[in-house]
Amino acid sequence: MRRTLRVGATLLVTGLCTAYLLWRIDVGETAAIVGDARPAPLLGAIAIMLGTVLPMAWRWQLLLAAHGIADRLPWLARAYLVSYTAGQILPTAVGGDAMRIFEASRRHPGRGGELAGSVLLERALGGAATLVLAAVGFALAVGHYDVGAYLWVELAFVLGTVVLAFGFFSRAARTPLAWTVPALRRLRLERPLRALYEGIHAYRSHGRLLAFVCAFTLAVQAVRVLSIWLAGRAAGIELSPRVYYVMGPLFFLVILVPFTVNGLAVREAFFVSFLGTVGIGADQAFAAGFLFFVVTLALALPGLAILGWEGLRGAPRPSVPHG
Repeated sequence: MRRTLRVGATLLVTGLCTAYLLWRIDVGETAAIVGDARPAPLLGAIAIMLGTVLPMAWRWQLLLAAHGIADRLPWLARAYLVSYTAGQILPTAVGGDAMRIFEASRRHPGRGGELAGSVLLERALGGAATLVLAAVGFALAVGHYDVGAYLWVELAFVLGTVVLAFGFFSRAARTPLAWTVPALRRLRLERPLRALYEGIHAYRSHGRLLAFVCAFTLAVQAVRVLSIWLAGRAAGIELSPRVYYVMGPLFFLVILVPFTVNGLAVREAFFVSFLGTVGIGADQAFAAGFLFFVVTLALALPGLAILGWEGLRGAPRPSVPHG
Protein backbone atom coordinates (compact mmCIF):
# COMPACT_ATOMS: atom_id res chain seq x y z
CA MET A 1 0.00 0.00 0.00
CA ARG A 2 2.77 2.44 0.96
CA ARG A 3 4.68 1.56 -2.19
CA THR A 4 1.58 2.24 -4.28
CA LEU A 5 1.10 5.63 -2.62
CA ARG A 6 4.77 6.51 -3.11
CA VAL A 7 4.69 5.58 -6.79
CA GLY A 8 1.42 7.45 -7.23
CA ALA A 9 2.81 10.58 -5.58
CA THR A 10 5.95 10.42 -7.73
CA LEU A 11 3.90 10.10 -10.91
CA LEU A 12 1.64 12.96 -9.80
CA VAL A 13 4.56 15.33 -9.12
CA THR A 14 6.27 14.35 -12.36
CA GLY A 15 3.03 14.86 -14.30
CA LEU A 16 2.36 18.27 -12.77
CA CYS A 17 5.91 19.50 -13.41
CA THR A 18 5.80 18.17 -16.98
CA ALA A 19 2.47 19.89 -17.63
CA TYR A 20 3.89 23.15 -16.24
CA LEU A 21 6.91 22.89 -18.52
CA LEU A 22 4.84 22.11 -21.62
CA TRP A 23 2.66 25.09 -20.81
CA ARG A 24 5.64 27.42 -20.46
CA ILE A 25 8.07 26.37 -23.21
CA ASP A 26 8.18 26.07 -26.98
CA VAL A 27 9.65 22.61 -27.55
CA GLY A 28 11.14 23.46 -30.94
CA GLU A 29 12.80 26.65 -29.70
CA THR A 30 14.16 24.89 -26.61
CA ALA A 31 15.58 22.07 -28.72
CA ALA A 32 17.33 24.65 -30.91
CA ILE A 33 18.92 26.33 -27.87
CA VAL A 34 20.13 22.97 -26.55
CA GLY A 35 21.50 22.06 -29.99
CA ASP A 36 23.45 25.34 -30.12
CA ALA A 37 24.84 24.94 -26.59
CA ARG A 38 28.41 26.15 -26.11
CA PRO A 39 30.65 23.17 -25.29
CA ALA A 40 33.37 25.01 -23.31
CA PRO A 41 31.13 26.15 -20.40
CA LEU A 42 29.43 22.75 -20.36
CA LEU A 43 32.76 20.95 -20.06
CA GLY A 44 33.75 23.41 -17.34
CA ALA A 45 30.61 22.52 -15.37
CA ILE A 46 31.39 18.81 -15.66
CA ALA A 47 34.99 19.41 -14.55
CA ILE A 48 33.84 21.27 -11.43
CA MET A 49 31.41 18.52 -10.43
CA LEU A 50 33.98 15.78 -10.95
CA GLY A 51 36.71 17.81 -9.28
CA THR A 52 34.72 18.12 -6.05
CA VAL A 53 34.26 14.35 -5.62
CA LEU A 54 37.63 13.82 -3.92
CA PRO A 55 37.16 16.64 -1.35
CA MET A 56 33.73 15.27 -0.45
CA ALA A 57 35.16 11.76 -0.10
CA TRP A 58 37.78 13.19 2.29
CA ARG A 59 34.99 14.84 4.28
CA TRP A 60 33.28 11.46 4.62
CA GLN A 61 36.59 9.88 5.65
CA LEU A 62 36.87 12.39 8.52
CA LEU A 63 33.38 11.60 9.77
CA LEU A 64 34.03 7.85 9.61
CA ALA A 65 37.32 8.22 11.46
CA ALA A 66 35.49 9.92 14.34
CA HIS A 67 33.58 6.63 14.75
CA GLY A 68 36.78 4.60 14.56
CA ILE A 69 36.01 3.39 11.02
CA ALA A 70 39.08 3.56 8.78
CA ASP A 71 38.81 3.42 5.02
CA ARG A 72 40.95 4.49 2.10
CA LEU A 73 40.24 7.70 0.22
CA PRO A 74 40.26 6.04 -3.24
CA TRP A 75 37.51 3.61 -2.21
CA LEU A 76 35.42 6.38 -0.66
CA ALA A 77 35.75 8.42 -3.87
CA ARG A 78 34.75 5.29 -5.81
CA ALA A 79 31.66 4.95 -3.59
CA TYR A 80 30.71 8.56 -4.35
CA LEU A 81 31.04 8.01 -8.10
CA VAL A 82 28.94 4.84 -7.96
CA SER A 83 26.33 6.66 -5.89
CA TYR A 84 25.97 9.25 -8.67
CA THR A 85 25.27 6.40 -11.06
CA ALA A 86 22.63 4.98 -8.69
CA GLY A 87 21.08 8.43 -8.44
CA GLN A 88 20.14 8.27 -12.12
CA ILE A 89 17.62 5.50 -11.47
CA LEU A 90 16.73 6.14 -7.82
CA PRO A 91 15.04 9.17 -6.22
CA THR A 92 17.60 12.02 -6.42
CA ALA A 93 20.37 12.24 -3.84
CA VAL A 94 18.52 9.94 -1.41
CA GLY A 95 19.07 6.98 -3.72
CA GLY A 96 22.77 7.74 -4.00
CA ASP A 97 23.10 7.97 -0.22
CA ALA A 98 21.34 4.61 0.17
CA MET A 99 23.82 3.10 -2.28
CA ARG A 100 26.78 4.43 -0.29
CA ILE A 101 25.36 3.11 2.97
CA PHE A 102 24.70 -0.31 1.43
CA GLU A 103 28.17 -0.67 -0.06
CA ALA A 104 29.97 0.64 3.02
CA SER A 105 27.94 -1.72 5.25
CA ARG A 106 29.10 -4.69 3.19
CA ARG A 107 32.66 -3.44 3.56
CA HIS A 108 32.33 -2.89 7.33
CA PRO A 109 29.93 -5.57 8.64
CA GLY A 110 28.16 -4.76 11.87
CA ARG A 111 28.69 -0.98 11.57
CA GLY A 112 25.53 -0.20 9.59
CA GLY A 113 24.06 2.28 12.06
CA GLU A 114 27.27 4.27 12.34
CA LEU A 115 27.77 4.25 8.58
CA ALA A 116 24.21 5.41 7.93
CA GLY A 117 24.67 8.07 10.60
CA SER A 118 27.85 9.36 8.94
CA VAL A 119 26.20 9.58 5.50
CA LEU A 120 23.04 11.26 6.76
CA LEU A 121 24.99 13.62 9.01
CA GLU A 122 27.14 14.51 6.02
CA ARG A 123 23.97 15.26 4.08
CA ALA A 124 22.52 17.31 6.96
CA LEU A 125 25.72 19.33 7.37
CA GLY A 126 25.71 19.88 3.62
CA GLY A 127 22.17 21.20 3.89
CA ALA A 128 23.14 23.51 6.75
CA ALA A 129 26.14 24.85 4.82
CA THR A 130 23.91 25.34 1.79
CA LEU A 131 21.49 27.39 3.88
CA VAL A 132 24.36 29.63 4.96
CA LEU A 133 25.33 30.03 1.32
CA ALA A 134 21.71 30.81 0.46
CA ALA A 135 21.66 33.55 3.10
CA VAL A 136 24.79 35.05 1.56
CA GLY A 137 23.18 34.80 -1.86
CA PHE A 138 20.07 36.64 -0.73
CA ALA A 139 22.21 39.36 0.81
CA LEU A 140 23.96 39.73 -2.55
CA ALA A 141 20.59 39.82 -4.35
CA VAL A 142 19.08 42.67 -2.32
CA GLY A 143 18.44 45.57 -4.64
CA HIS A 144 19.42 43.56 -7.71
CA TYR A 145 16.90 40.70 -8.15
CA ASP A 146 13.30 40.23 -7.11
CA VAL A 147 13.30 36.69 -5.71
CA GLY A 148 11.40 37.33 -2.49
CA ALA A 149 8.97 34.43 -2.99
CA TYR A 150 11.84 31.97 -2.61
CA LEU A 151 12.51 33.24 0.91
CA TRP A 152 9.63 31.01 2.04
CA VAL A 153 11.37 27.98 0.57
CA GLU A 154 14.57 28.87 2.39
CA LEU A 155 12.65 29.46 5.63
CA ALA A 156 11.05 26.00 5.43
CA PHE A 157 14.45 24.36 5.04
CA VAL A 158 15.91 26.43 7.89
CA LEU A 159 13.12 25.38 10.25
CA GLY A 160 13.44 21.74 9.18
CA THR A 161 17.20 21.82 9.78
CA VAL A 162 16.77 23.34 13.25
CA VAL A 163 14.20 20.70 14.22
CA LEU A 164 16.40 17.86 12.98
CA ALA A 165 19.47 19.25 14.74
CA PHE A 166 17.53 19.48 18.00
CA GLY A 167 16.17 15.96 17.60
CA PHE A 168 19.53 14.37 16.88
CA PHE A 169 21.87 16.30 19.19
CA SER A 170 19.87 17.58 22.16
CA ARG A 171 19.66 15.35 25.22
CA ALA A 172 16.37 17.07 26.05
CA ALA A 173 14.89 15.57 22.88
CA ARG A 174 15.34 12.01 24.16
CA THR A 175 12.16 12.14 26.26
CA PRO A 176 9.73 13.16 23.48
CA LEU A 177 11.51 10.80 21.08
CA ALA A 178 10.97 7.96 23.55
CA TRP A 179 7.22 8.47 23.21
CA THR A 180 7.47 7.29 19.59
CA VAL A 181 9.11 3.97 20.46
CA PRO A 182 5.91 1.87 20.88
CA ALA A 183 4.54 3.00 17.53
CA LEU A 184 7.88 2.46 15.79
CA ARG A 185 8.17 -0.97 17.37
CA ARG A 186 4.78 -1.99 15.98
CA LEU A 187 5.93 -0.79 12.54
CA ARG A 188 9.21 -2.72 12.98
CA LEU A 189 11.18 0.50 12.52
CA GLU A 190 12.41 0.96 16.08
CA ARG A 191 15.69 -0.96 15.78
CA PRO A 192 17.00 0.57 12.51
CA LEU A 193 15.93 4.10 13.52
CA ARG A 194 17.52 3.70 16.95
CA ALA A 195 20.78 2.60 15.33
CA LEU A 196 20.62 5.59 13.00
CA TYR A 197 19.91 7.98 15.86
CA GLU A 198 22.76 6.65 17.97
CA GLY A 199 25.09 6.83 14.97
CA ILE A 200 24.39 10.54 14.50
CA HIS A 201 24.03 11.46 18.19
CA ALA A 202 27.53 10.09 18.88
CA TYR A 203 28.95 13.05 16.94
CA ARG A 204 27.69 15.35 19.69
CA SER A 205 31.10 15.10 21.34
CA HIS A 206 32.94 16.09 18.15
CA GLY A 207 32.00 19.76 17.99
CA ARG A 208 35.24 20.94 16.36
CA LEU A 209 35.00 18.29 13.67
CA LEU A 210 31.39 19.22 12.89
CA ALA A 211 32.31 22.92 12.67
CA PHE A 212 35.23 22.17 10.35
CA VAL A 213 33.19 19.84 8.14
CA CYS A 214 30.41 22.41 7.86
CA ALA A 215 32.89 25.16 6.87
CA PHE A 216 34.60 22.84 4.42
CA THR A 217 31.24 21.90 2.90
CA LEU A 218 30.38 25.57 2.53
CA ALA A 219 33.53 26.07 0.45
CA VAL A 220 32.79 23.02 -1.71
CA GLN A 221 29.19 24.09 -2.30
CA ALA A 222 30.34 27.58 -3.25
CA VAL A 223 32.48 26.06 -5.99
CA ARG A 224 29.74 23.67 -7.14
CA VAL A 225 27.32 26.59 -7.63
CA LEU A 226 29.60 27.74 -10.45
CA SER A 227 28.69 24.56 -12.36
CA ILE A 228 25.08 25.78 -12.52
CA TRP A 229 26.29 29.18 -13.73
CA LEU A 230 28.33 27.48 -16.46
CA ALA A 231 25.33 25.37 -17.52
CA GLY A 232 23.42 28.62 -17.92
CA ARG A 233 26.30 30.10 -19.92
CA ALA A 234 26.24 27.05 -22.16
CA ALA A 235 22.57 27.84 -22.89
CA GLY A 236 23.45 31.44 -23.74
CA ILE A 237 22.28 32.98 -20.43
CA GLU A 238 24.58 35.91 -19.67
CA LEU A 239 23.91 36.46 -15.99
CA SER A 240 26.38 37.29 -13.26
CA PRO A 241 27.33 34.43 -10.93
CA ARG A 242 25.66 36.55 -8.22
CA VAL A 243 22.16 35.33 -9.12
CA TYR A 244 23.30 31.71 -9.09
CA TYR A 245 24.44 32.13 -5.50
CA VAL A 246 20.78 32.83 -4.77
CA MET A 247 19.45 30.08 -7.00
CA GLY A 248 22.11 27.41 -6.54
CA PRO A 249 21.75 26.72 -2.81
CA LEU A 250 17.97 26.48 -3.10
CA PHE A 251 18.34 24.18 -6.08
CA PHE A 252 20.70 21.89 -4.14
CA LEU A 253 18.16 21.78 -1.30
CA VAL A 254 15.19 21.10 -3.56
CA ILE A 255 16.86 18.17 -5.30
CA LEU A 256 17.56 16.56 -1.93
CA VAL A 257 13.84 15.89 -1.59
CA PRO A 258 12.88 12.67 -3.44
CA PHE A 259 10.02 14.13 -5.47
CA THR A 260 10.83 12.13 -8.61
CA VAL A 261 13.41 9.69 -9.95
CA ASN A 262 16.61 11.67 -10.60
CA GLY A 263 14.68 14.93 -10.13
CA LEU A 264 12.99 14.42 -13.51
CA ALA A 265 10.94 17.50 -14.49
CA VAL A 266 11.33 19.03 -11.00
CA ARG A 267 14.85 20.21 -11.88
CA GLU A 268 13.77 21.84 -15.14
CA ALA A 269 10.64 23.35 -13.57
CA PHE A 270 12.80 24.93 -10.86
CA PHE A 271 15.10 26.46 -13.50
CA VAL A 272 12.14 27.84 -15.46
CA SER A 273 10.43 29.23 -12.35
CA PHE A 274 13.49 30.77 -10.71
CA LEU A 275 15.23 32.17 -13.77
CA GLY A 276 11.88 33.56 -14.91
CA THR A 277 11.94 35.89 -11.89
CA VAL A 278 15.14 37.50 -13.22
CA GLY A 279 13.88 37.98 -16.76
CA ILE A 280 15.10 34.81 -18.48
CA GLY A 281 12.71 33.26 -21.00
CA ALA A 282 11.25 29.84 -20.28
CA ASP A 283 12.91 28.23 -23.30
CA GLN A 284 16.41 29.34 -22.30
CA ALA A 285 15.80 28.49 -18.65
CA PHE A 286 14.58 25.00 -19.52
CA ALA A 287 17.61 24.51 -21.76
CA ALA A 288 19.90 25.46 -18.85
CA GLY A 289 18.14 22.93 -16.63
CA PHE A 290 18.44 20.25 -19.28
CA LEU A 291 22.13 20.99 -19.77
CA PHE A 292 22.67 20.67 -16.03
CA PHE A 293 20.98 17.28 -16.33
CA VAL A 294 23.60 16.45 -18.96
CA VAL A 295 26.24 17.42 -16.39
CA THR A 296 24.75 14.96 -13.88
CA LEU A 297 24.71 12.26 -16.55
CA ALA A 298 28.40 12.90 -17.25
CA LEU A 299 29.04 12.69 -13.50
CA ALA A 300 27.42 9.23 -13.50
CA LEU A 301 29.59 7.81 -16.29
CA PRO A 302 32.73 7.09 -14.20
CA GLY A 303 30.62 5.15 -11.70
CA LEU A 304 29.01 3.19 -14.52
CA ALA A 305 32.46 2.33 -15.88
CA ILE A 306 33.59 1.24 -12.39
CA LEU A 307 30.57 -1.04 -11.96
CA GLY A 308 31.11 -2.50 -15.43
CA TRP A 309 34.79 -3.17 -14.75
CA GLU A 310 34.06 -4.74 -11.37
CA GLY A 311 31.33 -6.86 -12.94
CA LEU A 312 33.79 -8.22 -15.50
CA ARG A 313 36.35 -9.01 -12.82
CA GLY A 314 33.79 -10.42 -10.39
CA ALA A 315 32.25 -8.68 -7.38
CA PRO A 316 34.89 -7.69 -4.79
CA ARG A 317 34.60 -9.36 -1.40
CA PRO A 318 33.61 -7.06 1.45
CA SER A 319 36.57 -6.36 3.67
CA VAL A 320 37.77 -3.95 6.30
CA PRO A 321 40.90 -2.25 4.91
CA HIS A 322 44.06 -2.05 6.98
CA GLY A 323 46.83 0.50 6.96
